[in-house]
Amino acid sequence: MSQQTFANRLRTAGSGRRVTLRGRASSSRPPWMERPHWYGQGAKAAALAVLTVIVLYPFVLAIGTSLAGREELNANGGYVLLPKHPTLEAYRVILSGGVVTQAAVVSIFITLIGTALSLACTVLIAYGTSRPGTVLGKPILLLVLGTFLFAPGIIPTYLAVQQFQLLDTYASLILPVLLNAFNIVVVRSFFQSIPEELYDAARIDGAGEVTVLFRIVLPLSKAVLAVVGLFYAVGYWNSFFNAVLYLNDSGKFPIQVILRSYVLNGQSINAQAMGVHAIPPATSLQMAVLIIAIVPIFCVYPFLQKFFVKGVLTGAIKG
Repeated sequence: MSQQTFANRLRTAGSGRRVTLRGRASSSRPPWMERPHWYGQGAKAAALAVLTVIVLYPFVLAIGTSLAGREELNANGGYVLLPKHPTLEAYRVILSGGVVTQAAVVSIFITLIGTALSLACTVLIAYGTSRPGTVLGKPILLLVLGTFLFAPGIIPTYLAVQQFQLLDTYASLILPVLLNAFNIVVVRSFFQSIPEELYDAARIDGAGEVTVLFRIVLPLSKAVLAVVGLFYAVGYWNSFFNAVLYLNDSGKFPIQVILRSYVLNGQSINAQAMGVHAIPPATSLQMAVLIIAIVPIFCVYPFLQKFFVKGVLTGAIKG
């Protein structure tokens, strides 16, 4: 190594930059903060593209099959990704009978009422157990946490619903799943993360606990309440097992039970329960009911997606 090269390396080292074995100065940032090379970015883009195709393919296939006609389905083995001659016949036949429409109304009613009641009870329990000095706050919290370990079985729950005379009522789809211990813990942790100075300032101004809850706590909790509310709404909308277990009147079935009937029976359900001729094939009817069942959640989720990371992480870190 020549003296000139060695001197250049010494000057480079004295300038505050690290010198690699090859004599090139490198940044002082950690390796994971370095800008990735073009091939790294290309690999990430390719992986995301493949993942996007895997996620969207079943949904696009369901939409295409629901819009395809009988001849096109028979020619393509029963499933069509992009129909050449799309038709809404399957949706017209399903909605004209009234069974799916009535089931959708039932599901919407249960989802709205159940989500509102669940959020109200969750907020009250979480706020009561999060404030120090609350009467019976710790025993109630222990009861909530105990449900993680001692969950009731099917038979005890059914007997409780029967004793309260809730069988074959909409209340049987709401009250047994009204509260979720995980959601209570998340909301309680979020309430505890609110600075105590806000509570003290409100009390100095003469505000009571109800005023503090509705004027200070709830406006600051929009993110976590949106996430928890969506969790409750998805649970009520997907209610299937409780409906099969507690309901006998087919007119009170939610849309998930009707969807199961279509998946199992296809054309026979359409022809008998709806009173019309099953013009579209069974596969087209099944996919059409599937799309009708998942569209409401897809319509709501984009508006609440921005709250997910903030709501869940903020509510879970302190707890």
